Amino acid sequence: MTLEFRVQHDVATDAAPSRRPVPDRRSRVRRALDHLAARRTAAHLRRLEADQAELADLQRVLSDARAVVERGWIQHAWFAYLDDRGRTRTASSAAATEVTGRPLVGACLVGAVVDVAGGPHAVHAQPVQRSLDLVWHALAVSEGSPVTWCPAPDVRMARVRDLTRWNDSGGRTAEQVAGLLLTAERVAVQESDRVVERMRAVREKVTGRGSGL
Repeated sequence: MTLEFRVQHDVATDAAPSRRPVPDRRSRVRRALDHLAARRTAAHLRRLEADQAELADLQRVLSDARAVVERGWIQHAWFAYLDDRGRTRTASSAAATEVTGRPLVGACLVGAVVDVAGGPHAVHAQPVQRSLDLVWHALAVSEGSPVTWCPAPDVRMARVRDLTRWNDSGGRTAEQVAGLLLTAERVAVQESDRVVERMRAVREKVTGRGSGL
């Protein structure tokens, strides 16, 4: 007769299946904050890229305005143009729209900028206003200083009067006016360099944040 001894093993047959770890609430908040920071950084970079593109456009406006002055510069009016009979007429700021569609033969400092930045109908548009901001900065502020953008409307008008008085002063020459526009071009380049530095700083901050995770 054979005796069999069976040893009962303790096996937990009703053990619950393993569960996935539940994400910590703090981790979820951290990921949400990181996502928000990434979106803000991307938006900041897009604004800086737009600023850089605008400054490149403003530099071209100033270069084209300089070419207008070099072809024909005038004082005490914004524009000189040919009328229907081929006679040379002048137009002040109040009558600037009379120039539309007519051959331009000369312009003052402000008129040259207005003409190439959109024309008399666009005198209050941003390309005209920001171009004149750069020209006034080149005239009144030490070169290398940051430009103050978007002054109050009355301040901006006062600056246009400053530019007009400078253009119309006795002894002024076309070469001096063209030289001021060239200085304004350099101001636009310097502002663009500042934007590039800010973009680099933003990207370096993002890289440093990523390496610290």
